[in-house]
Amino acid sequence: MSEEPRNTRQAAAGERRVGTQIRRDVMQLILDRRLPPGAPLPTEAELMESLGVSRNSVREALKALQALDIVEIRHGYGTYVGQASLTPLVDGLTFRTLAGVADDHAALTEILQIREVLEEGLIRRVADGIGDDGLARLESIVGRMEGAARAGEAFPDLDRTFHETLYDTLGNALVPQLLAAFWNVYHRVAKVRGWTSDPAPAVTACRHRDILTALRARDVAGAERAMADHFRGIEARSGQATLGVR
Repeated sequence: MSEEPRNTRQAAAGERRVGTQIRRDVMQLILDRRLPPGAPLPTEAELMESLGVSRNSVREALKALQALDIVEIRHGYGTYVGQASLTPLVDGLTFRTLAGVADDHAALTEILQIREVLEEGLIRRVADGIGDDGLARLESIVGRMEGAARAGEAFPDLDRTFHETLYDTLGNALVPQLLAAFWNVYHRVAKVRGWTSDPAPAVTACRHRDILTALRARDVAGAERAMADHFRGIEARSGQATLGVR
């Protein structure tokens, strides 16, 4: 039996290990130098010298880091620190969910459950600390939801804005990014599968009104129940969509 395939596999494995180490070294360089998003990285020649690797290895590592939004390659200008957004997470989760073709509902339910755990846990903190300004902003959004519902119109953008505004009061920049990630996955999958929007805008508006009413009353348990009811409705609609119910 020829040794060539085995040698080829070993060489490929070695290249992957080297590539992984170079990526880690570049990330460590960014951390060590405290480079903010948008800051220029050393040139390819400088990275080659400091890391002791070839130009091709540096380029491959930078391409991989660009896919993760850790670096940004601007052709003709250089390489810069990326935003490190959650876009790669959204892309990966969307693919994973769509790849579960044998059971769309089960795959999507996993995404909803994670978002539900996050929101039901966070709503307690919101209820404890939301001020009059936050309540006023939520009141404006719910009022527009109710107006759209009376006209028989769905309002996915208002729904999203409500949840983003709800957690703005926490002052945690990662929370809205995570929630937006799961929101984007859900709606990307819905669009690909051809699922319809909320068939009962009035019910959705009512559920958001219930959340706001509990927050106004500083009723932590009531806010948690209202949020749970909201997610029960989302899960029910998702199940109907995957079964072909419109």
